[in-house]
Amino acid sequence: MFSAEDIKIQFDYDGPEREDILRCLNMLYSTREGSQPLDRNFGLNWEFIDKPLPVAQQEYSFEVIRKTREYETRVKVKEVSYVFDGENGKMKPVIVLVKGGESG
Repeated sequence: MFSAEDIKIQFDYDGPEREDILRCLNMLYSTREGSQPLDRNFGLNWEFIDKPLPVAQQEYSFEVIRKTREYETRVKVKEVSYVFDGENGKMKPVIVLVKGGESG
């Protein structure tokens, strides 16, 4: 089972804006697209949830990269990987970020 609720966000750098970026991205990644009245595009499209695991991982990764590029230009997604939580039987995303403007 795929779990998009327990997202781990890692930074590939250190900087004073990290806490603000983390707060903004947690909001972006935990919001369902279409649920914000003044910005229906804000959030992630959750259609991947019921798909086979490899398809869900690919669609989720693409959605995270696309929405991060659109809503949080201070960083870029370097990598989206997944870890298996044996206790709950869920795959959890791990998102690694670099400063916006660096290649990734």
